[in-house]
Amino acid sequence: MFTGLIEEIGIVDKVVKGINSAQITVKSQKVLERIQLGDSISTNGVCLTVVDFDKSSFTIDVMPETMRRSNLRNLTTGSRVNLERAMKLGDRFGGHIVSGHIDGVGIIKDIEEEDNATWVSIEFTSEFMKYIINKGSIAIDGTSLTVALVDDNIFKVSIIPLTKEETILLGKKVGDEVNLECDMVGKYIERFITFEKLDQPKSSIDINFLKENGFA
Repeated sequence: MFTGLIEEIGIVDKVVKGINSAQITVKSQKVLERIQLGDSISTNGVCLTVVDFDKSSFTIDVMPETMRRSNLRNLTTGSRVNLERAMKLGDRFGGHIVSGHIDGVGIIKDIEEEDNATWVSIEFTSEFMKYIINKGSIAIDGTSLTVALVDDNIFKVSIIPLTKEETILLGKKVGDEVNLECDMVGKYIERFITFEKLDQPKSSIDINFLKENGFA
């Protein structure tokens, strides 16, 4: 489990491609502190397992499903990646609940400056836009951000200067892919109210009931 608060930007040192998979070595510093084999490190928002490490880098295996669903397939030597170690019990919880399980990739459609902030517009598949709500949370390449506007298959976030400096998001350009993880709470609620067992009566709680009673 992660918080979406990026600890450092790593640099890809080596990519060894399989048929549909990859093994990636990332140069870093902070996330190597007290690192152990089997630790989880969020890499551009994807929860990955450390399979090897030394004093200046760690190595992760990326399976075919992850390559298909994320922008890790585009990484090459020299690529910059957002890194965050799994949270510890007792840590401050400054972002939101981020699992590291990517829903898919979005496409940056526009980047616009406004005073000290930067607006980023992202296009995402309609399958998952139902989980993105105005003023809700979303993880973009592992960074916890607040949705500022939602319109059909486009949503916008506003980036403060610190986020610009400490993450890779504004090093990207229009047309680039970003990994997206929607807030998991909405997905669990949807599953709960739509799941039916054949041997149980249908629940009277559905999306219409929630709307009528001010919960949705």
